[in-house]
Amino acid sequence: MLDLLSDILTRLSLKGTLYFRTSFTPPFGVHVPSYQNVARFHFAYRGECMVHVPAANETLRLTQGDLVLIPHGAEHMLMCQHSRPDSALPLDTVLSRSGYRGEGVLVYGGDEEDQDTQLICGHLTYGMHGRSCPGHTLLERLPPYILIRDYGEERGVWLEATLRVIAAEAGRDRMGSDLIALKMTEALFAQAIRAHLETVSPDDGALAGFADPNLSRALSAFHREPAKDWTVEGLARIAGQSRTGFAQHFAAKMGMTPMQYLTSWRMQIACEGLVDSRLSVADAAELAGYASEAAFSRVFRKQLGVSPAAYRQQFESAKRQALAAS
Repeated sequence: MLDLLSDILTRLSLKGTLYFRTSFTPPFGVHVPSYQNVARFHFAYRGECMVHVPAANETLRLTQGDLVLIPHGAEHMLMCQHSRPDSALPLDTVLSRSGYRGEGVLVYGGDEEDQDTQLICGHLTYGMHGRSCPGHTLLERLPPYILIRDYGEERGVWLEATLRVIAAEAGRDRMGSDLIALKMTEALFAQAIRAHLETVSPDDGALAGFADPNLSRALSAFHREPAKDWTVEGLARIAGQSRTGFAQHFAAKMGMTPMQYLTSWRMQIACEGLVDSRLSVADAAELAGYASEAAFSRVFRKQLGVSPAAYRQQFESAKRQALAAS
């Protein structure tokens, strides 16, 4: 039985991809472009670098052992301390000038070899059912970046161990190294989000609902049995609140009603069933907790703007076009 965070990330089709290991020497500056439905990460395996995140209007100092996660695929710049964000070269230009072909280590920068900066860089894709399919409010509300340093005694041991395994396996010519590194990046993403949520205050705006112990109990119960005939009263009992108090509390913390949250997630489940499992509309309706195919189709069209059958056709057509273009 999956917990709340595990269920969300599993349903959103999280896929890890490793970019490369780097050996950057000053002066250097790399402009990483923005990309949709992607979370990027950089782990300072050795040395240090500056990370400028325009979306947050901040420049971070990444030192050995630190991890920065950029959940929304926003553009950012990796630089030495002597470079400026506006002088960073586009990533494609850096790859071309360095002669990097996708294997081994990306070597780039100046002649100061004694200040070598080694990063493990990668990204994770999510939401593989296209833009029209609802995502999840948890990912949408993550900040522009998550910086993890000074690891704690509990989560730090596991997080640092994950990063060390990725560093050890990335780019190695051994059987299974690529698969191990990629799967570990998926674990890294989950660990980083968990570490962030553990620091969120119940009064901390966008993610307050997930940090609230009462709402978290109700959300976890729903995610364990999304097809159950849930009511606001039933969720309120699990949260240990009155119906009215729970509804008001949920709306204040989550920015939506309990039933709006349930409907959105059920549509995500339906999308997955229609596309990945190729379920019939009736079976997708049952999977998402709808006793009536007609009622399910009405809600699906209202939420996504097309019928369930048309949604699947659009996805399959887009997939064929992508394969033809590749």
